[in-house]
Amino acid sequence: MADVSPIDVQKALKGAEYPAKGDDLVSLAERNGADDRVVERLRSSGTKRYDGPDDVQKALFGGDG
Repeated sequence: MADVSPIDVQKALKGAEYPAKGDDLVSLAERNGADDRVVERLRSSGTKRYDGPDDVQKALFGGDG
């Protein structure tokens, strides 16, 4: 998968409220003008619900983020 940094994801999800559905975070990232690579990484994670930013990092990058 294309190189995406955790910082890119944090910027893309600025203003997110948790818990959040994966689709809602994809939409937020698009509204925030996120790079297509970030949006696709979120979309392809397969995670249906995130309890917080740590869950997003774990889903996208594995481990503890």
